[in-house]
Amino acid sequence: MSRQIFAYIEHNDGAVEDSAFELIKVAEQMDPQAQVTALLFGSGQELEDACQHAASIYPQVWKVDKQEHSYPNAELIRPQLVNLLPADAVVLAPFDTFGMDLTPGLAIKLDSAHVSDIVGLDGVDGDTLKAVRQEYGGQVHTHVHCDLSGGAVLSVRGGVFPASEGGQEGQVADKTSDAGEVQAGRRFLEVREAEVGEVDITKEDILVSIGRGIEEEDNIEIAQELAEAMGGVVSCSRPVVDAKWMEKSRQVGTSGMTVKPKIYLAMGISGSFQHMGGVKGNPFIVAVNKNASAPIFQVAHVGVVEDMLEFAPVLTEKIQEMK
Repeated sequence: MSRQIFAYIEHNDGAVEDSAFELIKVAEQMDPQAQVTALLFGSGQELEDACQHAASIYPQVWKVDKQEHSYPNAELIRPQLVNLLPADAVVLAPFDTFGMDLTPGLAIKLDSAHVSDIVGLDGVDGDTLKAVRQEYGGQVHTHVHCDLSGGAVLSVRGGVFPASEGGQEGQVADKTSDAGEVQAGRRFLEVREAEVGEVDITKEDILVSIGRGIEEEDNIEIAQELAEAMGGVVSCSRPVVDAKWMEKSRQVGTSGMTVKPKIYLAMGISGSFQHMGGVKGNPFIVAVNKNASAPIFQVAHVGVVEDMLEFAPVLTEKIQEMK
């Protein structure tokens, strides 16, 4: 019998996030015959639009429409998922700040197995899922076995699995009444947008992003020259902001800005999930790092094992010659 797999779908402004296109491919890798259902929580027309978008990817969509879900709150959503899901359900969710809040407690309430931050699958043998995680900042790959017979809650790192092209004509089912009453000890107050600096990196098509490998503030000029040659701007990872070498508005990551460039050149960046969680839209990623084991190489389309301080000036010169 086909396994029941559910995917928790994040959405914003009536459109599903990029993770929605990846989670269904994860489900198909686990079981090509599985019944995959998208789970969407929200309210009003924005939820309706997101459900229609999800239905172009998933054969079946369940929606829960409550005013309390106008902003995602794991404490509200978790008990409602328990009311909706069958006992042996396999639940997929993105491994991001919200997923880290939602999934561990959900696994406990469902009395299911839990595996977080999955970066690969080695297949399913009967009821045993063979998954790959990363440890020690991506320096070590861990192969774990997960028993799916009693259900499981799995969070998946974004950008490491292929994305579906969609093309479905799925059905949307209203599960609001089945979800039960909303009860929680915390409530949403307001959204405070991060300040936008002199450059809005969220609107740039080309980003040259620098990390610890820049070594010192004076070397940022090297990245700026490369960015100007490419027609882009410089962004950075958190250590550069913590050192006060660049303003917060230039930081990419879960604690910084979310960007959707066409080209993302990561220079001297290890590629932790906190950083890559801020890179959306499946850009063409080029990674330059002298550490051949850096996790950034797991998601990069092109990888260069080299000191960025030596590589960047050469690349800048070649681009200028081409122009």
